[in-house]
Amino acid sequence: MTTTNSISVVVPTRDRPRQLAACLEALTRQHRTPAEILVVDDCSRDGRHVESIVAAVEGATVVRGSGHGPAAARNRGVRAATGGIVCLTDDDCVPAEQWTARLAARIDAGADIAAGATLPSPPDAIATVASQVITNELLASSLDSSGTTIRFAPTCNLAMTAPIAERFRFDESFPLAAGEDREWCDRVTAAGHTIAYDRAATVAHRPELTARTFWRQQVRYGRGAAHWRQRHTGDSDWQPARFYLDLVRAGFGAGVGAGILVLGAQVATAYGLVAESLVSATRR
Repeated sequence: MTTTNSISVVVPTRDRPRQLAACLEALTRQHRTPAEILVVDDCSRDGRHVESIVAAVEGATVVRGSGHGPAAARNRGVRAATGGIVCLTDDDCVPAEQWTARLAARIDAGADIAAGATLPSPPDAIATVASQVITNELLASSLDSSGTTIRFAPTCNLAMTAPIAERFRFDESFPLAAGEDREWCDRVTAAGHTIAYDRAATVAHRPELTARTFWRQQVRYGRGAAHWRQRHTGDSDWQPARFYLDLVRAGFGAGVGAGILVLGAQVATAYGLVAESLVSATRR
């Protein structure tokens, strides 16, 4: 049964027990307490460890995932949610104490969907900073002139009404954590919904990237972008040249090392996009 003013938080997880514990601990300190926290274990290698972590958190429950990726895991969590507001975050994120309160306030004020800002943590981890610069520039490029709504929001910092969550499920043909958020935002905005933006509703993203895992992440994003392009119904599949100039500027604005990685990410993303496009072509 859906409870109008209550909050459900859905957290997909797989093989990151330490990060998950930190995420759940942060959710217990929210100023607007979630009625339930649904941890969707997407076939972690040590499922019992996940169960023990979740069991130690009041109001948290394990939902069994299918191992088919975060899009499918989120859908399972949404189906199990009973709150009138459904918040999404990731297991490697630590929401600030006002996170649920600020997103819920936007929805209480009439928004169907709300999102906040995501910050790299620790702020001096170069690969983490570079990765977040890329995502944040994509969000910033979708910001309207008033600074109050966006067309793209990553799923690590997102909230919606239960009817929106029910109507707009994530596309489970996306097997990786890449592109499924853009595809979802495309559909909800094409249907006439706006995403309210509150930059003070923050989560700290702690992906613990090295140069090698950063490269792999960006290749994965390129593969996700190729999959997204096959489903995109907008006027253009490509960002304007100004976006890439702003992206590089933001990268070097965060430090020389971050700037170099942002440049390298464009190569990795292009490689992933081409590789996935070739694979898709052979399947036709």
